[in-house]
Amino acid sequence: MADRRRLLFVDDEPRVLEGIRRMLHSMREQWEISFAETGQEALDAAAAEPCDVIVSDMRMPGMDGSALLNEVRKQFPQTARIALSGQTKKEDILRAVGPVHQFLSKPCDAETLKSTISQALALRDLLADDRLRALLSQMDSLPVLPAVYEELLEELESPDASVKVVERIVSQDLGMSAKILQLVNSAFFGVRQHVSSPGQAVALLGLDTVKALVLSINVFSQFEDARVKGLSLEALWRHSMNAAGFAKTITRAESAERKTADHAFVAGLLHDVGKLVLAAKLPVEYAGALSLVKKDGPTLCEAERERFGATHAELGAYLLGLWGFSDPIVEALVFHHEPAKCSAREFGTLTAVHVANVLEHEASTEGGVGAASLLDQTYIAELGMAERLPEWQNLCREMADEERNR
Repeated sequence: MADRRRLLFVDDEPRVLEGIRRMLHSMREQWEISFAETGQEALDAAAAEPCDVIVSDMRMPGMDGSALLNEVRKQFPQTARIALSGQTKKEDILRAVGPVHQFLSKPCDAETLKSTISQALALRDLLADDRLRALLSQMDSLPVLPAVYEELLEELESPDASVKVVERIVSQDLGMSAKILQLVNSAFFGVRQHVSSPGQAVALLGLDTVKALVLSINVFSQFEDARVKGLSLEALWRHSMNAAGFAKTITRAESAERKTADHAFVAGLLHDVGKLVLAAKLPVEYAGALSLVKKDGPTLCEAERERFGATHAELGAYLLGLWGFSDPIVEALVFHHEPAKCSAREFGTLTAVHVANVLEHEASTEGGVGAASLLDQTYIAELGMAERLPEWQNLCREMADEERNR
């Protein structure tokens, strides 16, 4: 019983808390669940015994949910923060974008609540380092390329701002793409469809919401230290965009369902976001790790594990998992260098991203330090897909040629 994970639910309506108690009764052997009716009561409970996940209503008298979760972020940075709320004003939602990892709408069914909490708890097993967990839990955005950030600001502040132009700008940056996809695919803004394109996410949110997020809430953080020696953010973006296209092409070649192709695109686009985390938050240490990578030396993942006890793959997966990205995407990020470590043995998002990442590195010299990556031939053979590899290579080569000729 000592290893049970601790959850704290906060709501000013006792009947809501009682409903949650009944809803999660079957999990009582795995989770230690406590309840609070005010923000201050919740902070006192967390101080007395830290919790792994806090789930709070947004509209409460006194200290509301946004204020509470903002305090939790400061005082208990390793705690996953989830909002569970009903009708909420747009201004309140915008205030919650920073301190809230995930947003669930009332009424929320038991399976959705359980799966959301379970994913947040499972992420803890990815990272053993408390410092890294706290660092990632406090991140509410990823760094943005300065030139792209300035271009976005200029467009949004223009009296003739265009959704199409904003779509194009956001799609040119990994940090912007990750954050905008997180928001549009959560319950924050009530979009009731899965979105895999950053441009489509902008269109669905609308120009007014994007303006508020960028100009008022500062949802994107400019990358102040423009360079970490050995890492080109522009090259990282090009590699990620190409890998996303390759991954989607590979899934389509296998007649996979549309959701798998969409997941492959998003996972391909975001598979290296952990590098952005390290470059933004630990630039000196990360530059040191990059300097270790030589032709006959350790791989980038080996150097990262030596310096941080974790790789960019695990860091990126942890952050996107906290932000509520779906399991196939998180799984693809974790294992994109080492797919055989995943227990699943069937073609899917992970397979497409692993192959796409390798093929893109082979096709380009812009991958940066540690770009060389080996295809796990044994894993591909175990899937029974070895004979499909030449076809994937041809399709991705054709796609790369078409892109270069544009």
